[in-house]
Amino acid sequence: QVQLVESGGGLVQPGGSLRLSCTASGSIFSIHAMGWYRQAPGKERELVATITSIGNTNYAHSVEGRFTISRDNAKNTVYLQMNSLKPEDTAVYYCNLRNYRWGQPDVGTDYWGKGTLVTVSS
Repeated sequence: QVQLVESGGGLVQPGGSLRLSCTASGSIFSIHAMGWYRQAPGKERELVATITSIGNTNYAHSVEGRFTISRDNAKNTVYLQMNSLKPEDTAVYYCNLRNYRWGQPDVGTDYWGKGTLVTVSS
């Protein structure tokens, strides 16, 4: 089992910045990815950004250029630096960890945090 603890959500004005943090513990496989997903009111959960243990990143088009994902492997912690925030970024942000078994790159097991609310409003 993997446990994920998130922090950093809150209320911010349009154009402002926030940094989310997520620390993982438990049975973390040597091959894994961490990332952030979000769910806005009335919408489905969507991918925001992911990062592998060697630093490869992937971003949703809607946040590319504004958000930056990073990680500290020694601390099993992933960060999401969010700049130039827009009202449409308002959502519950969920931390994700996906464990991969060696030799099975297309099969992963997902673990989720409880979520942290980000509200962008004047």
